[in-house]
Amino acid sequence: MSADPVVDRATETFVAQRNLLFTVAYEMLGSAVDAEDVLQETWLRWVEVDLDQVRDQRAYLVRITTRQALNRLRTMSRRKESYVGPWLPEPLLTTPDVAQDVELAESVSMAVLLVLETLSPTERAVFVLREVFDVGYDEIAAAIDKTPAAVRQIAHRARRHVDARRPRSVVTQRQTRAAVESFVRALEGGGLQELLDVLAPDVVYMGDGGGVKHAALRPIVGADKVARLLAGGLSRNTIPVTFDPTMVNGSPALALHLDGELDSILAVHVEDGRITGLYVVRNPEKLSRIASETPLTLR
Repeated sequence: MSADPVVDRATETFVAQRNLLFTVAYEMLGSAVDAEDVLQETWLRWVEVDLDQVRDQRAYLVRITTRQALNRLRTMSRRKESYVGPWLPEPLLTTPDVAQDVELAESVSMAVLLVLETLSPTERAVFVLREVFDVGYDEIAAAIDKTPAAVRQIAHRARRHVDARRPRSVVTQRQTRAAVESFVRALEGGGLQELLDVLAPDVVYMGDGGGVKHAALRPIVGADKVARLLAGGLSRNTIPVTFDPTMVNGSPALALHLDGELDSILAVHVEDGRITGLYVVRNPEKLSRIASETPLTLR
């Protein structure tokens, strides 16, 4: 039995809201490692709060998390300026249940997280809190030190920006899984035409090696270019390779293992049965948690 009932109360509330707080931080940052750091910082501040003075503990925790995530996001923005090659969000293992919540699954998808990267830190915070978690304007205003009227304007601007760039079609988990399975058959077959059949004509390939692992230094656009890149890489490879199905960011994906070791996570975006976005994360820092972590049920 704990000797400090105040800490017990703080711990109980924090644990109850932890999934929500992690999801807020992850969607703001695109990094599970940084999101965990934000939660640690949130906890350290939370245990210093006089709980008897807090009317809405959930809102107060979201406020602390948002402020810490904003601080971290501004630091990350400076790091990304010197990043080698394209920057992709850190892949996040998720349970199949996440995909059943269509809105949540879309909001943590690689495609949408990349759109959120084009927002300013404040716009991103407002969009995530308002559009994904339906937090009230007054609560958001308290979290980011703006007036509710200013928050409404920021939310409108951010929503318009995201809507203009986010994927248009809603694709079911079954459709994505079918496309991923066809993609694996094409990779294992090694034929150029097989790959062309599963890739959309305007497919975009992005690889993130972080300057540590080999990856394309800029996005590659077009089915022919992407198919040749994939077929060429596989033909030159002499190490046993396996493509294992997994669930990443709320959608079916692949874990590529070379000689039994995790080498890459391949996330996809699918439209009309074909892959329109292929996101390959090879940066070891972004894969360090995946091999050992338990898939997350977000929120």
